[in-house]
Amino acid sequence: MNQFKNRHPYMFIAPAVVLLSLFSLFPIVIAFFISFTDMNLKGLADWSSISFVGIENYQDLFADDTFIKSIFNTLFYVVFGVPLVIACSLSIALLLNYGTSWVFNTFRAVYYMPSITNIIAVAVIWGYLYNTEYGLFNYILSFFSIDKVAWLEDPLMAKISLILLAVWKGIGINMIIFLAALQGIPKSYYEAAKIDGANRFQMLFSVTLPLLRYATFFVTVTTLIGWMQFFEEPFVMTDGGPLDGTISVALFIYKEGFRFSEFGYAAAGSFVLFAMIIVVTLIQFKFRKSDTEY
Repeated sequence: MNQFKNRHPYMFIAPAVVLLSLFSLFPIVIAFFISFTDMNLKGLADWSSISFVGIENYQDLFADDTFIKSIFNTLFYVVFGVPLVIACSLSIALLLNYGTSWVFNTFRAVYYMPSITNIIAVAVIWGYLYNTEYGLFNYILSFFSIDKVAWLEDPLMAKISLILLAVWKGIGINMIIFLAALQGIPKSYYEAAKIDGANRFQMLFSVTLPLLRYATFFVTVTTLIGWMQFFEEPFVMTDGGPLDGTISVALFIYKEGFRFSEFGYAAAGSFVLFAMIIVVTLIQFKFRKSDTEY
């Protein structure tokens, strides 16, 4: 009887484990083996044509100038995009947390809308905004006698343009997380700080931000992982151009796998990206401040 009772937890988690295994764990294992082969479109029809090539795919990756460029581009996105998203999300959450009227609730919806808007619709609108000849951004700059900016035609400027788009689109979800954390802070901490004579800035840096450490850590980890898989924006806006100036590792993998049908080569690239994400995530856990009770 006791043994039967012990089975109940496993019965409840079994569907989730089965689905996770079928659609996540098994494909990862299969992709890992594919990364050591020369599998391509022909290999899907005739498995006997697939050959084991060892680490040749990985060696070719690090000799591929496009792949190396995609790594540097991805690092550029991460270094500039992640801090911007976190800072903007936290700032907006702090501002919206001060009020409960319909105005603040409306702005919560306004800031959240971009994160659930279809990327294709977003790309169409932002494509007009970035248009060199007729775009709104260059039209505004003309009032200040500033020359037209080639937003998506210069490699560096194109990366910056994609970062601005991605930051605008990614603020909403992180803002909601910060808002939930802010509303979970007990009012007694602020009342005690006021009794001690603390002003708003002192309460922000001595009470609010320290108590947001868990939310900040979670947002940082998830945002960084998301930006290391940066794909949608360069895919729909620039297709990796100009001159591969905006191609990310994820977009490189997509092109190799689904356009050129080099599945083994693409699988090797995906595991390089996987290793990069694991390393960066472990570094964040390593440098995380020790838990402190407040």
